Amino acid sequence: MKVLLAHNHYRSAAPSGEDAVFRNEWRLLRQNGIEVVAYERFNDEIPEEHWSAQAGVALASAWSRATYRELSRLIRRTRPDVAHFHNTFPLVSPSAWAACRDQGVAVVQTLHNYRLVCAGGLLTRDGRPCEECLEGSMLPALRHRCYRASLAATGAVVWMLVSNRLRGSYRELVDRYIALTGFAADRLAAGGLPRERIEIKPNFIEHTRAPARKRAAYAVYVGRLSAEKGVRTLLQAWKSVEGLALKIVGDGPLRDELERQARRDGLDAQFLGRLAPEAVLDVVGRAYLQVVPSEWYEGFPMVVVEAYACGTPVVASRIGSLDEIVDEGQTGMKFRAGDAADLAKVVNALRRLPALLEAMRGQAHRMFRERYSPERNFAQLMAIYQRALARRNAGRGAAARRA
Repeated sequence: MKVLLAHNHYRSAAPSGEDAVFRNEWRLLRQNGIEVVAYERFNDEIPEEHWSAQAGVALASAWSRATYRELSRLIRRTRPDVAHFHNTFPLVSPSAWAACRDQGVAVVQTLHNYRLVCAGGLLTRDGRPCEECLEGSMLPALRHRCYRASLAATGAVVWMLVSNRLRGSYRELVDRYIALTGFAADRLAAGGLPRERIEIKPNFIEHTRAPARKRAAYAVYVGRLSAEKGVRTLLQAWKSVEGLALKIVGDGPLRDELERQARRDGLDAQFLGRLAPEAVLDVVGRAYLQVVPSEWYEGFPMVVVEAYACGTPVVASRIGSLDEIVDEGQTGMKFRAGDAADLAKVVNALRRLPALLEAMRGQAHRMFRERYSPERNFAQLMAIYQRALARRNAGRGAAARRA
């Protein structure tokens, strides 16, 4: 099998988890003998300061003729069996799917976020979940200026969504969608995508180290320091947590505020900033537990898979996909999103149950091997490709019979 792997990278100054997943799956396919043809675009191509260039990109995000021509030439030259897209916004656009259809190539689209049903892409507004546009109309997005707080920018995204709905792009051009969780699949279907074609396949990481035998007396948070991540709730909770330090890995707009809060409240909290991937795994691997206090619908936080790979239990908000990924009492515990008192209560209770924590460490590592290992992910990916090929071949057969 030959696979065309396509992705629109984010800016190099703000790398995304989606970029990492794209690279991971590229390596996974090649390591398993699959020939990969890459089609990549980079947001660094877009001049930040030139409004006319940005306006042109915004309009082309709905349907890029240049992408259609470029990808058609690449397909004719390389003849892939399946095209697997990750991010297509804004430079690739749905016209890439049409190029594949017209060349007889099956299309798979991974949905890392909610961009095809939400102008903001995250089903979040003002740091809280929002599902107003799932009811069908995109007017709430325009009213709230959900993309970059700009009416013009939001209008361009809404035009992309509405025009491709009318064109039938989302129903006719994609053979299989990949959602990262069942929760995400249900939200995407509520927004109009065909549920029968949405597969569920989580992300994975390559990890070979055994879980650490000895744990240090600290909890760890890994992620962006922004409001929707629940980091204010995390620090508020730590005022009532007993005997457990807190290490915070990551950076973001709230870092200065959070550091001031930690000093003011006398918290045993250390801000480590951004770390290299191996250093993150080292910190997570020695932690007593990991806290994921998000207050929005996470897609599939890689930090949870990293924790499981290290055998580190997770204390997470009971919200969205997190409620699905964390098996309460087995791989971690949950608390009410945004409730600092409940978070502190759960952490303090776990501190008094060392036998349960030890059992959770073993179960978390087993969960990683069974669900989130490279081997499991490759098997799932191949099955999805085969179903996409079957649908595309059935469509060609039906067209031939009509002719």
